[in-house]
Amino acid sequence: MILPVSYTINLEFDKTKVWSILSKREHLNLFHPFCKKNIAYSWNKKSREDSLEYLNGVKLHRNFFEWNEGSGFKLIIGRKDGKKSKVIWEVKGEKNTTVKITVYPHILSGKNKLIYLFAYIFVIRPGLKKYLKSVLLGLEWYLKNQKPIPNNQFGSHKWFSLAD
Repeated sequence: MILPVSYTINLEFDKTKVWSILSKREHLNLFHPFCKKNIAYSWNKKSREDSLEYLNGVKLHRNFFEWNEGSGFKLIIGRKDGKKSKVIWEVKGEKNTTVKITVYPHILSGKNKLIYLFAYIFVIRPGLKKYLKSVLLGLEWYLKNQKPIPNNQFGSHKWFSLAD
């Protein structure tokens, strides 16, 4: 039982502009408020693969397994030799664009269902919602300001920011 967590934002920018940012090599360096470094290993029509290092030093590997030009992508993210989570980015609309991120977290997958449900309701879902909201607000911030987002622009995150 792996329950997804989603967050959606409506942007007052056309889909072409939004997609031009999301499809860029190392795009997280532009708008991700908890990203220390986003490095692409492969970024072409055949293969897209990169890494994301968070402000707290955690490094995750991203492997894009489905790319739908102009409308979204799917990827697997996790430690190089660890468990992986599935992430889906969807881009819809024309003049005003809706961007939705859905994460299927691996955290506690395969554990006791009752413990997982408790952890999901009180820890995983609220933590991921806050994270996804910050990432999408970061995208909006970048579109408006046209410069890389400052670290922790919308507040820190206990999973990805440096300890206070």
